[in-house]
Amino acid sequence: MDDQNKNLILATALSFLVILGWYSFFPPPEPAPAPDASVAETAPVGDAASSPNVGTTEAIASQSTEETSASDAPRLNIETNRLSGSISLQGGRIDDLALKDYRVTIDDPEIVQFLKPVGQPGAYYALYGWAPGAGLGFDDVPSANTLWSAPAGATLTHETPVTLTWDNGKGLTFRRTVSVDENYMFSITQSVSNATGETVALAPYGTLARHGEPADLKNFFILHEGVVGMADGELAELDYSDVADFDVDPRDGSRAQVKQVAGDGWIGFTDHYWMSTLVPAPGQAFRSIAKYDERRDIYQTDVVLPTMTLAAGETSEVTTQLFSGAKEWATIRTYEKQGGIAGFLDSIDWGWFFFLTKPMFAVLHWLNALIGNMGWAIIALTVLIKIIVFPLAYKSYASMAKMKELQPEMEKLKERAGDDRQKQQKEIMELYKREKVNPAAGCLPILIQIPIFFSLYKVIFVTLELRHAPFFGPFQDLSAPDPTSIMNLFGLLPFDGPAPESIMALVFIGILPLLLGISMWLQQKLNPAPTDPTQQMIFAWMPWVFMFMLGGFASGLVVYWIANNTITFSQQYLIMRSHGYKPDVFGNIKASVKRKPKADEK
Repeated sequence: MDDQNKNLILATALSFLVILGWYSFFPPPEPAPAPDASVAETAPVGDAASSPNVGTTEAIASQSTEETSASDAPRLNIETNRLSGSISLQGGRIDDLALKDYRVTIDDPEIVQFLKPVGQPGAYYALYGWAPGAGLGFDDVPSANTLWSAPAGATLTHETPVTLTWDNGKGLTFRRTVSVDENYMFSITQSVSNATGETVALAPYGTLARHGEPADLKNFFILHEGVVGMADGELAELDYSDVADFDVDPRDGSRAQVKQVAGDGWIGFTDHYWMSTLVPAPGQAFRSIAKYDERRDIYQTDVVLPTMTLAAGETSEVTTQLFSGAKEWATIRTYEKQGGIAGFLDSIDWGWFFFLTKPMFAVLHWLNALIGNMGWAIIALTVLIKIIVFPLAYKSYASMAKMKELQPEMEKLKERAGDDRQKQQKEIMELYKREKVNPAAGCLPILIQIPIFFSLYKVIFVTLELRHAPFFGPFQDLSAPDPTSIMNLFGLLPFDGPAPESIMALVFIGILPLLLGISMWLQQKLNPAPTDPTQQMIFAWMPWVFMFMLGGFASGLVVYWIANNTITFSQQYLIMRSHGYKPDVFGNIKASVKRKPKADEK
């Protein structure tokens, strides 16, 4: 494959990637789902062992009363090194949680407020309880409005768990012990003591409720936001629109999907960088439920454990976990490896190329820990990738150098064949065979480069570790576009450039996109310009088109591309020299400057 065709394939492949990236940053608006006229009124829930909605209908049905009373309920503080917030004693809900280690924006001292109580925009909380079985009614078990009691002045820390209690006045005493580790994992132990003198049946459950879609929902095709869950080794990722399209359950009017999990699983909601998931004990069977109540615009995930039967005088308890915090790779990996939470690392959206993105990020994370700077870690990762694919690159560049040597002889064959295309192709193929040249060898690095580029784009865009990760100087967030601009002379003048999301930012580009364009342009100059005028024009414009198009991408990705171009230029130059072909870079630059437009040549 000659250089012209090789570069044309590269331009086509990269254009496709740019188009994907453009739609990821500027997606078309999605039409709102039409309301379903078939929604039924809420029906009573039957026996705990048979109802797929057990433990959830009551919680949803009481939301209208919660909105007027939850704000006045007493609270129990949460205070750890990484979390702050409170638990509402009304319902015992974990509904106020802030992440101390993360700011809303890089210039804003306000920390991320994750969970929010009812009454605030974007209410989001965890609720636990018991669903009544045979012989019990909803008044006999704690509900979303039950006022629990707690020790005076108690505070939940990673060293001091708290216990909430409630007595139904009919012989059942409920206790809920909440503890939290040094990161983001809560453990909730629910127990019930039966002093009724009769056998009772009831089922423990956990609920995550979210009022409406998140205000900062990105709707990027490359990122999953919505319900995420694992059921016996099968990962499920459901967008909010998917949940809203579930079939209507006639018993309570909600749209629900129910899965029976035999042993290992979890379910919850994932955002770009944060996540809340309900996690039963490893090996615990449960019903996993995702649902949407469109009348109240509430999304829900539920974990319903098997029904417990308590004889008179017995006490039973069950422990589940709640992860609520940042999707840190190392933290989640520890919960999977040491905590036994099957497939928990897959809660991070690794995408189609997970077999590349997962090891790629693991290496990037290791390099960042070793070097202490994510920008240099990206460059080091680029070097490692180029070393791994070097055998293919060497074969490609060696083949290109050999093709250059054969160029004069190929021109003679074309002259001898004249207009006989069949004869021309036959003689050229015989020449390739005789000289042991594979014209397709130049395609191998390109084919490998496409999934690597896309995978790294995925890693940089999705993973939390790139958020607000500094490089040097003005580059304090490698997940954001280049903050410098021609408008302020790349930061030399005392005012900011255009906002990254504005159209002006695509015109007044920063220093990194400019270096990207120059590196692509220099890489082209390793070879003379193609003789075809159309190809000349395409290749002349290509570096500068990509310079502007990629200028809106994450600066970490542009750093990778600059490093990749620089290493590729060096490799290609040295390999061609070792095969007797000396690229005339400066000569090719002079020739491109002196070349006149086609119209002037006539």
